[in-house]
Amino acid sequence: MMLLWAFLILVLFLLSLMIGFTAYSAHKVEQLMPAQGSFVDLGHTRLHIVDQGQGPAILMVHGLAGNLRQFTYGVSEPLTAHYRVICVDRPGSGYSSRSPSAPVSLQAQADTLSALLIHLNIQEALVVGHSLGGAVALSMAQRHPSQVKGLALIAPLTKLPAMASPAFKVLNIPVEGLRHLLAWTLATPLGLSRINATLSLIFGPEKAPRDFATRGGGLMALRPSHFVGASTDLAAGKSSMSEIEAGYAAMKLPVHVLFAREDRILNCQENGQALVERLPGTQLTLLTGGHMLPITQIETTTAFIEDMARQVFA
Repeated sequence: MMLLWAFLILVLFLLSLMIGFTAYSAHKVEQLMPAQGSFVDLGHTRLHIVDQGQGPAILMVHGLAGNLRQFTYGVSEPLTAHYRVICVDRPGSGYSSRSPSAPVSLQAQADTLSALLIHLNIQEALVVGHSLGGAVALSMAQRHPSQVKGLALIAPLTKLPAMASPAFKVLNIPVEGLRHLLAWTLATPLGLSRINATLSLIFGPEKAPRDFATRGGGLMALRPSHFVGASTDLAAGKSSMSEIEAGYAAMKLPVHVLFAREDRILNCQENGQALVERLPGTQLTLLTGGHMLPITQIETTTAFIEDMARQVFA
């Protein structure tokens, strides 16, 4: 009996240590990277956005486990010279939050972004989507076609892969309660221990810039809410993609895709070339690089978005 009590006390002590370390880490991250923009309350969701510039609107949607800093890192600022650029933390990501009762599907996220445009008095926008954000952008174009002038997709998720990238294996948690438990205990120390391997997969074969942790928002992944949001998004992607893929045949709008041949997260043939075949009129640009083009190839990514904006807003 004494051994059992000793074991329980040891477990509680270790849990307390991990929870304390996680809370301290999250606090330090929020001190280093406070919210950059403003907040918009939309029912069950509170969105953090950075809204800059004037002119036709460009809405920028980041990918899985990301945040809006991946666009404000370098792509968004040049575009504000001629356009109104709205970078958004998707629901549950970055500094955006959603209530426990809010729907979490990619379709629900698309509806939330539609409501954001209405709130901002924007009738139509060019929607830019990176990675999982590309799937959300596609869903938005299907569900709210009058609001979407065109899609500029960067390494987008357009087809559900047979298996998620090893970079996101730790997020593959089907039970919500377990997500919260891991978020407050093992996720932060495990994330820190695997940071180099994870960045190698996400950026490879390119190198992650030294300031990605702060300027690019990389350390935001250490916050428990961010871990829970990303794990929820991974599950939502699995259940949402079949409906999005089924909607390609009916889509009638300009779609341009930018993909790197060496992308280690999403296959450029399955998610780029295959979309061209399933969505007639889609234009695909292939280049050398990895998955994080908005960070590693700022000028090319900005030019890609500008070219699309000039086309749809002509």
